Amino acid sequence: MGEFRAYVALAGAQARSAFSYRVSFLIEMVVNVGATFFDVLSVLVLFRATDRIGGFALPEALLVTSLTSAGFSLADFVVGNVDRLKTYVRAGTLDAVLVRPLGVLPQLLLMDLPMRKVLRVIFGLTMLGVALGLNDIDWTPSRVVLITLAPLSCAVFMSAIFVISASLAFWWVESGEIGSAFTYGGRDFASYPITVYGPAFRGLFAYALGFAFVSYQPALALLGHADPLGLPAWAGFASPLVALGAATIAAIMWRVGIRQYRSTGS
Repeated sequence: MGEFRAYVALAGAQARSAFSYRVSFLIEMVVNVGATFFDVLSVLVLFRATDRIGGFALPEALLVTSLTSAGFSLADFVVGNVDRLKTYVRAGTLDAVLVRPLGVLPQLLLMDLPMRKVLRVIFGLTMLGVALGLNDIDWTPSRVVLITLAPLSCAVFMSAIFVISASLAFWWVESGEIGSAFTYGGRDFASYPITVYGPAFRGLFAYALGFAFVSYQPALALLGHADPLGLPAWAGFASPLVALGAATIAAIMWRVGIRQYRSTGS
């Protein structure tokens, strides 16, 4: 309970700090919606030139995009600022965190709680609701469970990617661009039906790294469509297992990185 109260105090301090500059806070909230808005807008622009992309009609493609946007915006809100780890390692700020009797990762996440990203989460979830309404989905009990778990699984998976990418800083401080390729690049990849990508690119990102299970496979299961690439129907319900696997890898990599860290002067 003592640790819990300490984390609550840290979160409260960050919230009060953000709210103390109200005009700036409101402007940042509105600006932060832009990333999710442009994800949706890009899909709408593409469909001005064609009525199907990768075998998906506009409402179906919006479902893929909105599943990704909802999950990614939640992950970015909760753990997105962990990508500042490289700055903390370089400046020695991480040393101060390590001497406190609290978990290192929770402290880093609460050092700059991004309250300005709350509106992005709301917008992403709203777009998911709109996309579900645009598609004629046969709501069986299994699909009700799936639409509950899919955005959360996406958030866990993308959170794991954030942590794995940030953990590279324990070995390579200038790893920022590589990390962004897998976090924000992965978001962009998963925002479209994977049938639009070539076999090699698809094989690496969609299946080897698991991004096919972020939104594409759950969308197929919700729509009741067979996978044109040949995966069985149960693959659409595998996103929680894929997310758990990614989270396990992230936890191991974080623990190894923390244990081998020897301060900025080493």
